[in-house]
Amino acid sequence: MALLTAIDLFSGCGGLTEGLKQAGFSVVGAVEIDRLAVETYRANHPDVGHVWTADIRHLPVSHVKKRLRLKTGQLGLLAGCPPCQGFSSMRTRNRGGEVDDPRNDLVFDFLRFVLGLQPKTVMMENVPGLKSNWRMQLLLSVLKCLGYHLDHLSTQVCDVADYGVPQRRRRLLLLTSRAGPISIAPAEADRRTVKWALQGLRSPGTSGDMLHDLPEKRSARVLNVIQQVGRDGGSRGDLEDRYQLECHKNCDGFKDVYGRMAWDSVAPTITSGCVNPSKGRFLHPDQDRAITLREAALLQSFPRDYQFSLRKGKFAAAKLIGNALPPEFVRRHAQIVAAHLADLAE
Repeated sequence: MALLTAIDLFSGCGGLTEGLKQAGFSVVGAVEIDRLAVETYRANHPDVGHVWTADIRHLPVSHVKKRLRLKTGQLGLLAGCPPCQGFSSMRTRNRGGEVDDPRNDLVFDFLRFVLGLQPKTVMMENVPGLKSNWRMQLLLSVLKCLGYHLDHLSTQVCDVADYGVPQRRRRLLLLTSRAGPISIAPAEADRRTVKWALQGLRSPGTSGDMLHDLPEKRSARVLNVIQQVGRDGGSRGDLEDRYQLECHKNCDGFKDVYGRMAWDSVAPTITSGCVNPSKGRFLHPDQDRAITLREAALLQSFPRDYQFSLRKGKFAAAKLIGNALPPEFVRRHAQIVAAHLADLAE
């Protein structure tokens, strides 16, 4: 089996796989429970021969090894992002700690695959809140016992905007190898902007791209509010009182709601509500509308021809996009892994 081989666990719609492939990896298998995500994944990555639409908790590592004809220690990279919604800042902000969610323990299924496969390298991405949790400490302890090199640089909270992605998004990254130290990719001072990401797009409705052309449905009242928000970074806080929605008048939080993106800055974190201006600063910098699905995907650093299933509608597709790993962030770190594995082969 080739050296640059990878398996993508909790693959979602394929952002991680896209970044790995751009870095030169051959992704030989993927696991994802959500059928709409798998539909999107298969449409964009038909070359990945084995995609398990399954609950990973019930998927034996031995079955995966047999189907992929993998021997223990042969895989180049095991990568994944176990869902840990219970550690998300949005859910813990008002609860003073971890939210009880059964998905919190999926990190142990990721670890189960590490134990069974013993890949040469491991990459795991997650929410920053996991870093200080006991599950992460146990994961790191077991990895160390297995011979993976770990130091204070092995787990870092990164902002993807420092890695060529035109949005703010803080993520925890674990990168480790059984063959010695491996470094997380260096951050860059220059950031790609909203203007850089969206340049050259035709106006929605005329592009021929369904992800860009799906129409919006807004009440006259809400549309009027949107029209009053200042161009290029304006906020609903700048509106006269008569233009404020009733639900905002007595609310001192979520100030980005009904705000516009700024052309010469990075976008806010693209979430599952990214096409809904009531969910954050998701208004287009100039036009009186929320960003489109295609614009959201570009701000996530997906290629312009990457497709997302619309079988369940616009908001289900937005969830796929918002939950994805930014491919460019993955690519830059995967290149470090690829170089490290190439050194082992010399």
